[in-house]
Amino acid sequence: MSTSMIDAAKAEAFAERLLGTLNAGAIAIMTSVGHRTGLFDTLATLPPATSTQIAHAAGLNERYVREWLAAMTTGRIVAYEPTDQTYALPPEHAAFLTRAATPNNLAVSAQFISLVGGVEDGIVAAFRNGGGLHYEQYGRFHDVMAEDSAQTIVSALLDTILPLVPGLIAMLHRGIDVLDLGCGQGRALILLAQTFPTSRFTGYDAAADVIATAQTEIKQRGLKNIAFTTQDAARLDEPNRYDLICTFDAIHDQAYPRQVLRNIGRALRPGGMYLMQDIRASSQVHHNMDHPVAPFLYTISTMHCMSVSLAAGGDGLGTMWGEELALAMLAEAGFTDIAVKQLPHDFMNNYYIARKV
Repeated sequence: MSTSMIDAAKAEAFAERLLGTLNAGAIAIMTSVGHRTGLFDTLATLPPATSTQIAHAAGLNERYVREWLAAMTTGRIVAYEPTDQTYALPPEHAAFLTRAATPNNLAVSAQFISLVGGVEDGIVAAFRNGGGLHYEQYGRFHDVMAEDSAQTIVSALLDTILPLVPGLIAMLHRGIDVLDLGCGQGRALILLAQTFPTSRFTGYDAAADVIATAQTEIKQRGLKNIAFTTQDAARLDEPNRYDLICTFDAIHDQAYPRQVLRNIGRALRPGGMYLMQDIRASSQVHHNMDHPVAPFLYTISTMHCMSVSLAAGGDGLGTMWGEELALAMLAEAGFTDIAVKQLPHDFMNNYYIARKV
């Protein structure tokens, strides 16, 4: 293309945008570091302090802390006073960066950037050769997902999510059989088991390591109304076994999601309920142009959710499979009474409630 055909102003604006993207990506990595090292939590408790004072309070190496502070200062995350060389975390920033800010701690999600960046070589190979990467190739992914779920799902489960299903809390108090399919480390199910001791809870996940973590947790807590087992959701065969089945951010990762949804329908007793939390989006990319985190979610899909499904020879549904396809697949699975609900404070998720008639 001739340079004479290029709109110079548009080109310059795009170049500036790319520079901003580079800086934002770097800040995301440093935000992850700040979360994992506890630096944001430390800063939030300190008055303006030097790098030496901050490092001492956090129990970290000063030289690394000083360089991290420089990145955070130039990234306009941390405030710096050059006269006395002190740093401070503004309270308006701490409200989105500290563990005390849960469920609004965006530093938790920043961990995904560096995590998926670590598998870039494998994903590039998959672009060329097909297939994908398996769960065990992602290192800390389950730990980060558990932390993220604790913010978005577990913290809201009792007060806002369960009330979306009419009569569910009363049923749980009376005593019902509940399955969490794709339960991960089981934090949501453990909370339910503690809160509703007369109900019986089962958690299934295909990853043996996360099931082991969940089993250790319930043993330490002495819970008797809950069990965790390694189980491939596509092989679930327990007809008329459960009154409630939940999946939290799990269906779009499945190799065979249609089979999983059919299995869920069969496993429910007549009148049983299926509660599916998944990403709120459209199945059509052009309808997601104004989605506040669409690039982030499509990236996570490419680097993880779609890839783990394709690695198992599956459909590669992807994170952004969308409401239209979700409703169609629920109908294919035999659900006829389906409602889609949303929470005012949660722009990320849809809650699909389907009853087995």
